[in-house]
Amino acid sequence: MPRVWEVPVHDSTRVRDVRVAAGAASRHAGLAEDRVAAAELVATELATNLLRHAGGGQILLDLVGPVVPAYGDERIAVVQIMAVDHGPGMPDTAAALRDGYSTSASLGAGLGTCLRTADDFALHSTPGRGTVAMARIAPGPNRDAAGPHPAPVPVRAGGVNIPFVGAEFSGDAWACVRTGDRVTLMLADGLGHGPQAARASSAAVEALRSAPHLSPADLLRRLHGALRDTRGAAVAVAQLDVAAGQLYFAGVGNVGARLRRGERWQGLVSRPGIVGAHLPARLPQYQELWMDNCLLVLHSDGLPSRWSPGPAAHAPASLDPAVIAASIVRDASSPALPVRDDTAVVVLSPFPSDGS
Repeated sequence: MPRVWEVPVHDSTRVRDVRVAAGAASRHAGLAEDRVAAAELVATELATNLLRHAGGGQILLDLVGPVVPAYGDERIAVVQIMAVDHGPGMPDTAAALRDGYSTSASLGAGLGTCLRTADDFALHSTPGRGTVAMARIAPGPNRDAAGPHPAPVPVRAGGVNIPFVGAEFSGDAWACVRTGDRVTLMLADGLGHGPQAARASSAAVEALRSAPHLSPADLLRRLHGALRDTRGAAVAVAQLDVAAGQLYFAGVGNVGARLRRGERWQGLVSRPGIVGAHLPARLPQYQELWMDNCLLVLHSDGLPSRWSPGPAAHAPASLDPAVIAASIVRDASSPALPVRDDTAVVVLSPFPSDGS
């Protein structure tokens, strides 16, 4: 089930809590002890940075699959560490990553340490809105031992999952799988929240992994059977045919979807219903052109329906999709008005070219 570790960081006592959570998440993922230590170090540096530069914030630890082009094996468990704040922001993120740069009389090595230690690291900051920093800690050098992987595809997926009021499990879950030149992204929102909602969304993920070749509409029909003994879920499925440059979409229930092509956004429509309980008799599948200037956002109803894309969603393709997702959630909430339910946002974006 989607286990998420959420630690609010508003005083120095919570830095230890973040380190403990990072160790727990890494061991839950089955990482070797050297990778556990790496996760603990990165999480500690990011939590300390929140206090020192933003007056506090939030650390989210989640177990995710690798970005699609990197490995081709969505079952590898990667620890994702996300630091989110509503602070003053950074005017120069490139400078902030250089050792010795500091705005608070510190050594200025924290973010540089994260960059060197993590397998993936990304940072986005908007003055007046805040900062999102993301690190991923993957298994060690033997992570490719399972066998050869297919050639990378020019897209990647990333997301953020925030449980309601600090719950242990989120009722939302997402997954991205690949078969040949087709990449399928799914977001499931189990009815309600808590362990039973998480059970429903987890069942949807397992059903997706067992049939990645199905079209979005056919996959929803398969999920309907797989979720019959659960509470059911709202589910959105997007499938990209990379070779044809076509995106196919189908959804049931209150899961939002928006596609950006260039500067223009459009909504993708889901049908009313509940996968596992009330599947609509007619299940249309929509088709859209996918280009290298596109961006797809799927989100559960914990995010307000009128959310604003914000600067991160219009950033260059080099920005990690998980950072875009976290920035969308950050901009739709505030310290006084946190997320109102389990909230998951997942983004599919082009893989950056060398010139990005």
